[in-house]
Amino acid sequence: MIILTGGAGFIGSAFLWQLNLLGENNVIVVDALDSSEKWKNLRGHDFNDYWDRRTLLTRIAEDKLPAVRAIVHLGAETSTTETNADYLMENNYRFSRTLAEWAVKQGVRFVYASSAATYGDGSHGFSDDPRELTKLRPLNMYGYSKHIFDLWAERSGLSKSIVGLKFFNVFGPNEYHKENMASVVFKSFNQIRETGRIRLFKSYSNDYADGEQLRDFVYVKDCAKVINWFLTNPAANGLFNLGTGKARSWKDLATAVFSAVGKAPAIEYVEMPIELRDKYQYFTQASLSNLRRSGWNEPFMSLEDSVKDYVTSHLAKADPYL
Repeated sequence: MIILTGGAGFIGSAFLWQLNLLGENNVIVVDALDSSEKWKNLRGHDFNDYWDRRTLLTRIAEDKLPAVRAIVHLGAETSTTETNADYLMENNYRFSRTLAEWAVKQGVRFVYASSAATYGDGSHGFSDDPRELTKLRPLNMYGYSKHIFDLWAERSGLSKSIVGLKFFNVFGPNEYHKENMASVVFKSFNQIRETGRIRLFKSYSNDYADGEQLRDFVYVKDCAKVINWFLTNPAANGLFNLGTGKARSWKDLATAVFSAVGKAPAIEYVEMPIELRDKYQYFTQASLSNLRRSGWNEPFMSLEDSVKDYVTSHLAKADPYL
């Protein structure tokens, strides 16, 4: 049995899709569907049961879990604009600790989601070397809630027995419920349909022209493959960046979307909300040295190929879901 938290979410449902492709359906999905559209991410996928977080915690406390071989913990509050620090600490930090401690004690494989938001403005680089952890200064509370768990895992020694994945700018199918937190690829596709143009934020840094801000964009289907690799390679443990290792500009991204829909680029640069300007990352690029040393040697899809697959195989379809 695999327990998959966040299994109805963006990356979680993509990983469930990957498991099903490999013939695995003995999965308990743990999530909070509430009144969102996340339930649509589960249609067409095969799994054993659905629980909410309270059910999972109760069964752990009462020692009533079935035989579990792995916990893939992708559930979290992922909004970078969430300001309720107590909520983020309880949901992203305390809950993660409970699951990690139980998994290690039981000898159960544990893979969890960290984030590139832990790197802050990037002034200390993007190395996933654990010796660099204390230097990092996240720019928002979401990033800090992820960072403090990474720190705890390292200081407690559990990082030697578990896997943390620092996801960079992930995009792809099943992100549709994320609304304002959905990727620029998704937003751009819909902007082209509605106006024929794509709107990107202006730059407020002298080091970057408008549209030349750089991010490490990684396709969710590649992420799902990496998660599965760690699930099946228990000798590989620690904290790992999960990006392509190659930064690309927002202009490159927009141009790839236009190419995928067969239109000439038409980009408009708009003002960034004031509240985001001092929390904005102008450059991210994953160092993949740890990931490659772990044994993962598969190539990542290029930005152009992954955007084309997302647009033509999903966004342009009547049913865009995995």
